[in-house]
This record gives sequence, C-alpha cells and structure tokens, in this order.
Amino acid sequence: MSDTIDNRLSTLGITLPEAATPAANYVSYVISGNLLYLSGQLPMEGGKIAVTGLLGADVELTAGQRAAELCAINILAQAKAALGGDLSRIVKVIKLNGFIASAPGFTEQHLVMNGASNLIANVLGEAGKHARAAVGMAALPLNAAVEVDAVMEISL
Repeated sequence: MSDTIDNRLSTLGITLPEAATPAANYVSYVISGNLLYLSGQLPMEGGKIAVTGLLGADVELTAGQRAAELCAINILAQAKAALGGDLSRIVKVIKLNGFIASAPGFTEQHLVMNGASNLIANVLGEAGKHARAAVGMAALPLNAAVEVDAVMEISL
C-alpha cells in the first residue's frame, strides 16, 4: 500500500516536506492506542506561510482551497513522521477539522475545506474518506488563511 500512496503522491506532483517542529509548548502528534492525533497544520510552503489573510476579504476562494491543500500536505508529512515513514499504516482518516480565517459574511468555509478533503481522499483512497468540520474564525496564527488538524486510525 505504501507504494500505492507514493505513486499517488508522485502522480499528483506532491513531494512531502519535512514535518514541521512545534513552535511552542505542544507536540506535533499524539498516538493513543490505535489513534493518531495530529496538531493543526498551517499552509506552509518553502518554510513560510503561503496564503495569509481572510477569506472573503483579501483571499479568494481558489487561494483558500490551495491553502487547505497545503495544510493537508503538511498533515500527511506529520503522519509520515509519526508513523516511522510508513503512510500505509493509516487505516482510516476519522476526521479533519478545518479552521478558515473568514471576513464577516463569508459562508463558503465548506468549499475552502474541499481542498484538504479532496487531497487526502485522492492520496489515501478509501482510507482517506473522513468526517469533517469547516469552521469560520476571526483570525488564525501568523495570519494564516487556513489551519487543519486530523484524527486517524492506524495499525500498530
């Protein structure tokens, strides 16, 4: 299965970055039993926040979707680090939580979050189909447009 995931990543033109290290007093992930909890990931690309601002004000929907995709890429990078490099240990993505920095009146958080949901499902196949939340926020750390965290079932 790992070859399949690697092939899907390659086909999509995605190279997973090194997993980011925490910037404060928390850990990047926690494994409890057969559950992997991943801390929120920002739309980092090339070592910096790639999409900043509020959806519906300074950020267009397509840029927000790209930000969500980048968050999902970073979720996969964290999962890979947590699982000793073996993404095939992901049995099921249980839930993605998406936090979208939103201007007053912006109501398309669900469309922004499709960027993350589609990427995870495309890379992980059936195991990537998940429950989710897409919530509008007044602001996010470092003025990021999107943040996504995840819960996954893993094989031990």
